[in-house]
Amino acid sequence: MSGQGADRGYLTLAATLCTPRVAEGISRGEVPVLAHGPTFMGNPLATAVACASIDLLLSHDWRQEVKRIETGLRDGLAEAAAVPGVRDVRVLGAIGVVQLDRPMDDAAMAAATRAAVREGVWLRPFRDLLYTMPPYITGDHDLARICAAVRAAAAAAV
Repeated sequence: MSGQGADRGYLTLAATLCTPRVAEGISRGEVPVLAHGPTFMGNPLATAVACASIDLLLSHDWRQEVKRIETGLRDGLAEAAAVPGVRDVRVLGAIGVVQLDRPMDDAAMAAATRAAVREGVWLRPFRDLLYTMPPYITGDHDLARICAAVRAAAAAAV
């Protein structure tokens, strides 16, 4: 798990894992540490958030939640495949993606974002992708809302 994964991307946190051989190589430099800025400094607030996030993850049957979300995304995004300009709809675990047949220009990204916001969901369109990675604690009602927003964004972007 990376630092960003541990704190769910809410705060600046990173983790570096390496073999002893790599660690020795890093330590042989002029500065005998991995000096890579604040993301590697063990920020106490970010660390507390990461610990709370991990506690929450371990307090639920997260594997079952991922299966439930996967089913909801598969069912909820399937209709997007019929939208002209949609190349592919795919779901793996708690990740849902609608891929368009071309990258979005600024106007298409703005239209997709507005359509999702009208549904009460913030999406970040990226190139030719509309994607979602809902938290494992997302309920079925919210999951349906997210899928509706992705479908609306796809229709608005093409």
